[in-house]
Amino acid sequence: MRAPVSMKIPGALLLIAAVRLASVPIVQTWYVPDEYWQSLEVAHKLSFGYGHLTWEWTNGIRSYIYPAIIAGFYKLLELVECDHSLILIFLPRILQAILSTVADYSFYKWTGRHKWGLFMILIQWFWFYTANRTLSNSVETALIMIALARYPFETGKIKDNGWLCIAALSCVIRPTAAIVWFPFCLKHILTTTEKKIKLIALYYIPIGLSIFGLSTMIDTYLHGGLIITPWEFFKVNYVNDIGSHYGSQPWYWYFAIGFPAVLGINLIPFLCGSIEAAKNRDVFNKQRFLLFVITFVLAIYSLLPHKEFRFILPLVPMATYISQDTLSRWSRRAKGLYVYLAFAAIIIGNIVPIGYLGVIHQRGVMDVMPVLRDIATKHPTNTSLLFLMPCHSTPLYSHLHVNVPVRFLTCEPNLYQKPNYKDEADMFYENPIKWFQIEYLNQQVGETVKKTKLPSHIILFDKLVPQIGNILAYYNQLNSFFHSEIPDDRVGKTVTIYEREVRSQTQKPTPNKVQK
Repeated sequence: MRAPVSMKIPGALLLIAAVRLASVPIVQTWYVPDEYWQSLEVAHKLSFGYGHLTWEWTNGIRSYIYPAIIAGFYKLLELVECDHSLILIFLPRILQAILSTVADYSFYKWTGRHKWGLFMILIQWFWFYTANRTLSNSVETALIMIALARYPFETGKIKDNGWLCIAALSCVIRPTAAIVWFPFCLKHILTTTEKKIKLIALYYIPIGLSIFGLSTMIDTYLHGGLIITPWEFFKVNYVNDIGSHYGSQPWYWYFAIGFPAVLGINLIPFLCGSIEAAKNRDVFNKQRFLLFVITFVLAIYSLLPHKEFRFILPLVPMATYISQDTLSRWSRRAKGLYVYLAFAAIIIGNIVPIGYLGVIHQRGVMDVMPVLRDIATKHPTNTSLLFLMPCHSTPLYSHLHVNVPVRFLTCEPNLYQKPNYKDEADMFYENPIKWFQIEYLNQQVGETVKKTKLPSHIILFDKLVPQIGNILAYYNQLNSFFHSEIPDDRVGKTVTIYEREVRSQTQKPTPNKVQK
């Protein structure tokens, strides 16, 4: 009689899953608009038929693959009548945490199951901060980690084509992944012990065309016309340099600020490992190549004016691999006290930014949404929301899940190269009172002027309150939520909800109604 097959789940996998799932309720803050507006909002509109699509979707530069997966779960929840708002909010993050769990376990196996490898990937502050967020960057990074665990670093042979399939998938979800994969694919082709033509003809071309063709069919169907989203993405962001509309940084920003900030205290073992790999070329071939890839990607990204921390998230696992390898070898010969001190320093150096950025900083725009959802659910016919804040500062229908009128300031870039172009948010902040008068108090319709009904609720940062006191005279302050200790010219310390008084809009406000 044959013994039953053991189905024991590895302890490392259970630990990773526990950490990643625990990060879902721990990380409560806002990071960037794309977490919602390029995933959840798109999925909500696909599933429930109402919502808002940003200019990226109307101009076809984004792939529907990732939002469509979320939309599939949304639709299933609707069919079984479980499409409650909290489930719609947390289920995608749980799914992303599960994907990140698979990625982390793949990383752990890639390191040779080193304890330092497991520790460093779980504690890495920026990955903890983003691993459960519904960002295409997080998906891209997770897929890259899974593929790297299968990549043939040593032999140059294809043991299986899984890594190529995953690499191709990461590129269609986020085209910038091609920059990361270019040196890996080139190295594999140049160092393979197989015939290069055979390798390209039997693996690279069929896999690339299959994944690319499938993504094109999905995007063509959901966009409503033949479209190749990677090309549109490249044309808009790089040829036309639309990204500069959202800010630009000097060429050295990634090297001097971006990459060191993303690594944090982990930069120390990374630099030690990099120096060691550079000095001993014959010993640390893998580390030296990873260092080359990191430098190559940072150099390419540095050529682009618009830069963000999340763009270099895929480099974190490569840097972490070098760091954990350095720590693993160092800890074997170091005294126990020094190992414990290094262990404690790494924990503190990562826990502090996780705690501050994940729990405290920029949480007001998230805390405000349950209150607005409750208002919209109880009074759907009498609720209309106006967000007077920088564009896409909050989630929208993915967190409301009630089809009420919503107005927010837009910030579409100058797609048609108009001279002296200003987006709506810029025009509003130049003269808030004038903007409000044009949009709500004396709107021109043909040859007549009509008064538009004031929104039932206005949501704004506290910094704007003194500038629109006369408008808020029609409103009472309802709630206020802490947002950040580091305000800037448009973002304040608190997010406030103002609720309109039930009275005639022609009635002049009394002075004591003006909020200070």
